[in-house]
Amino acid sequence: MTRILRRAIAILLIAIKSISANPTVHICRSYCGNLTIDYPFGIRTGCGHSGFRDLLFCINEVLMFHISSGSYRVLDIDYAYQELTLHDPDMSTCATLVRGKGNGFVLEPYRTPYLVPTPDNVFMLIGCGAKSPLFQGFPTKHLPCRNVSGMGCEEYYRCPAWDVWPKRDTGFGVGPPECCGVSFEAIRAINLSRLECEGYTSAYSLAPLHVSAPRGWMYGIRVSYSVPGDFSFCRACEATGGTCGYDDVAGGDLCMCGRWNSTSNCDSGRSMAASYRPTSSAIETMAGLFLASMAIL
Repeated sequence: MTRILRRAIAILLIAIKSISANPTVHICRSYCGNLTIDYPFGIRTGCGHSGFRDLLFCINEVLMFHISSGSYRVLDIDYAYQELTLHDPDMSTCATLVRGKGNGFVLEPYRTPYLVPTPDNVFMLIGCGAKSPLFQGFPTKHLPCRNVSGMGCEEYYRCPAWDVWPKRDTGFGVGPPECCGVSFEAIRAINLSRLECEGYTSAYSLAPLHVSAPRGWMYGIRVSYSVPGDFSFCRACEATGGTCGYDDVAGGDLCMCGRWNSTSNCDSGRSMAASYRPTSSAIETMAGLFLASMAIL
């Protein structure tokens, strides 16, 4: 038993020396299920960019994206292209029409400068009433409904989901269409209550040439993100081994340096922080005394 304890303490000593030699560990990078959570996102207080605070939550190893219209499961984060892929359980697909559930997709105004669905996303609104803001002035005004990146309702009508749900007469001048495809830029919010619609779906294509068959579309919401403000602070922080974060109380950027935080970079605060850290010789002395006491026992 004594030999096992001594070996465990020796391994612990090596780990302590390693941490002392490398205090600027990446304290914010985290995981939720199989997804990496890295800057500008964070699921820990003070991690990531303050503009993305209270956006992602890890619940039972499932990463959720939370905004005013509801919570959406995050399927993927593409840091190279700065895009997230989201799934709404209350959204229709090619196989199933969902009506009377969910709120759509509405971003808070303060998030819209750096969070927006990608241009190749088509939102198809289903079962919108004749008095919907989409159709105000119909039929004299041109309908906002259109294809987006080669995807739209005319193709979506070929999905098996419509086999069990008859479509209304869509002749021009007779009544509004059962499905209306729009880009997010055209209406800025998929607010089902305000638009007086029963449901919606969103589709996108990752292929270089857009797939014409709706069964080949990807159903979900692709959201593009950008980091607000000046990124030079974060570059300087990371160049000195730090992790970009923010002050949760006072606000403003913080450079997290493992055992201390800096408002500039890790080099500027390293000498001050060093006076508060136990030296490696002190750690070795304490560990040596403990090992000696174990040997006596």
